[in-house]
Amino acid sequence: MAGTASRASRRAFLAFALAAPRLAAQSQKGAALAPEWLRYQDPTTELEVVRLTDPAYSSALPAYYNRAVARNNTGLLYGSDRTGQPQAFRIDLKTGEARQLTEVAELDVASLALSSDSRSFCCFAGRSLLHVSLATLRQREIYRIPDGWERCPGMSLTPDGAHALFAERRGEGSRLRAVSLAQGISSTAIEARFAIEHPLARPGRDQILYRQTGEALWLMDASGANNRRLKLAAGRIGSVLWSPDGKNIQYLNLPDDPAQLNAIREFSPDAAADRLVAKTSQFACFGANRDASVFVGASANRSSPTVLLLLRITRREFTLCEHKAANPETVAPVFSPDSRRVIFQSDRDGHPAIYSVHVDRLVEPTEADTG
Repeated sequence: MAGTASRASRRAFLAFALAAPRLAAQSQKGAALAPEWLRYQDPTTELEVVRLTDPAYSSALPAYYNRAVARNNTGLLYGSDRTGQPQAFRIDLKTGEARQLTEVAELDVASLALSSDSRSFCCFAGRSLLHVSLATLRQREIYRIPDGWERCPGMSLTPDGAHALFAERRGEGSRLRAVSLAQGISSTAIEARFAIEHPLARPGRDQILYRQTGEALWLMDASGANNRRLKLAAGRIGSVLWSPDGKNIQYLNLPDDPAQLNAIREFSPDAAADRLVAKTSQFACFGANRDASVFVGASANRSSPTVLLLLRITRREFTLCEHKAANPETVAPVFSPDSRRVIFQSDRDGHPAIYSVHVDRLVEPTEADTG
């Protein structure tokens, strides 16, 4: 009996020891976490850079096309494994204080997306699409990937925040799905014989843009009608964004000839016209401010691993700071809604961490984010 009790005691202890980290992580949900900021002067430009998260663990931004910074520019949504597995966090950009927002399994950090009013966010955790209130942290499952299907890369919200867009794959074919956040009603917009990736709703129009890996962009009406492959410049396709007014698609053109420079190009769906915006210092990825007057990119040049600003009107570049990321494509620099700050990620100090640079002395502020 004594031996049995001893074994039971050991089992109970081991069970508690294994559960303790999970319990500790749960107890942190919603609690305030102390700032981890580190300020330093960039050696190239002498501008002040703020490392927002500790590189002792991994932190990452959502997909570059999803809203990460609140419309009032005060909070940043991101993912981190600081509690042992990836969870969603919000950091106060004024105080540095962070808060854990989820306690879920298999969070896809790239799928994190703030709503248009910045009061909630959506994300995929495993096969579940979740909607989470930032005020109460109450979460609800609004959709679940059916058995026999797998989710394709990418998830975004429509500009009005009413629907989530993503694709599901079965075999070689896929289907583009739209799910209403309010009722959880799902519908299939279109089916394809290839994997549909990274769907993006067109601002001001009832249309959806989506990718066929790095080969092509397709545009269709939200009803599925008028589905067509866009005639872009030759080469591979990097980052893709809608212009704020929805008139043009801005994309990074990666020429097949390595001697040619990567370029930001613009395609007008209404005119079916493609034109050069600017050649770049080998941008590996890019973002744009709210009026698309300034772009920010991460250079893939190994001798100059920097984050740069590119002025649209003059096509001139200005070095902002070093990124020194092992893979420049992951830097994913973005502007805050008011264009006063650039946020990016890098593994320069260990695990991937998030960094911030104020650019209000270099870039004209843009109007308040109202949508």
